[in-house]
Amino acid sequence: MRKVIFGGATTLDGYFARLDDSVDWLMWSEEASRIMADYWKNIDTILIGRKTYEVSRRMYGAKNTKKKTGSRGMSTYLFSRTLAQSPEPGVTLVTGDGVAFVRNLKNEPGKDMVILGGGALGASLLEGGVVDEVGFNIHPVLIGSGVPALPSMARQVDLELVSCEPFRNGCVNVVYKVGAAR
Repeated sequence: MRKVIFGGATTLDGYFARLDDSVDWLMWSEEASRIMADYWKNIDTILIGRKTYEVSRRMYGAKNTKKKTGSRGMSTYLFSRTLAQSPEPGVTLVTGDGVAFVRNLKNEPGKDMVILGGGALGASLLEGGVVDEVGFNIHPVLIGSGVPALPSMARQVDLELVSCEPFRNGCVNVVYKVGAAR
């Protein structure tokens, strides 16, 4: 069965971005580059929330959104409760029950799936029990406010440490296997 992976780069205080969606605090490194190159080899499906998708379009332009998110040649599913149609060809709009949709996708043949950004989407899929792995590249910076990696959740989700790798620049990459939700 395919895995669903949630995560991304976060600040130590748990934010994906500043309130204006900027990520000027990101610290790229050789270690992160190596991990990402290996990571994308195992992914063929992107699950992205509407807000994250729109931020990507603003940052990179509509033409380059898929290129910048690593989705060339990948299936991309955009989750939204407000859109009536997909904003571009090659992006499948999902408007119904996201958990049921992802549960069905997991049973189809293919590589693993990644939830890009989208703390709200990540939280709903974690609570729904369809996320298998959580990984964060934690940056040594506190920004005080911003876009949270995870909004409030209705229940606890237990995690089991798989790996923890400190980088020379002070970042720490952690990967957890998802346990049961309580």
